[in-house]
Amino acid sequence: MPTESTLLTADRFAATARAAGAGAPDHVLAEVGTELINRWSEPQRYYHTVEHLAACLDLVGDEPVVALAVWGHDAVYDPTAADNEERSAVLTGELLAECQVPAAVVEEVTRLVRLTAGHAVAADDRNGALLADADLAILAAPWPDYVRYVAAVRAEYAHVPDDLWRIGRSTVLQSLLALPTLYHHTPALESPARTNLHRELDSLTHTPPPG
Repeated sequence: MPTESTLLTADRFAATARAAGAGAPDHVLAEVGTELINRWSEPQRYYHTVEHLAACLDLVGDEPVVALAVWGHDAVYDPTAADNEERSAVLTGELLAECQVPAAVVEEVTRLVRLTAGHAVAADDRNGALLADADLAILAAPWPDYVRYVAAVRAEYAHVPDDLWRIGRSTVLQSLLALPTLYHHTPALESPARTNLHRELDSLTHTPPPG
């Protein structure tokens, strides 16, 4: 039985790019798709992998502009850097230009990639809401799956000492909890996601008594 990651092929990217108006030859689309899959397969990734990419693509469905943003949103992932979203947006714009995707589509896709830096979505931003819901869907997972997600992210930040990890991760969780709404198209996820976030935050900010 094929896994999610095996369904990610250069052809899948090419079909999405074509649906968004790409005019480049097939071999160019295949090369760009292969580059993106290779980037999502880099060894420093434990959560931001092709499995995460595939899951997000499945959630956004038949929306080529948003799907292109999914392909690009973590195309650059350096756990030691603070500007991954910006670098991903720039790279995605360059790659889509190679694919001869219309300029207006490239502009929208790169806007969406930048939005994932904080996941703040305006009320009338349907594309942004669709992308943010997909990217944050893991937060509403059953607790054992959520714990595995956190462990994978922690593995990506293995170079960070525990005390600094707790501070940094707590800041991320607090910023997510401060959003007025985490989910726009899938409101049923709101309550379990916030429960998970509060539970993790509590574990980071309260040191258990000595046993």
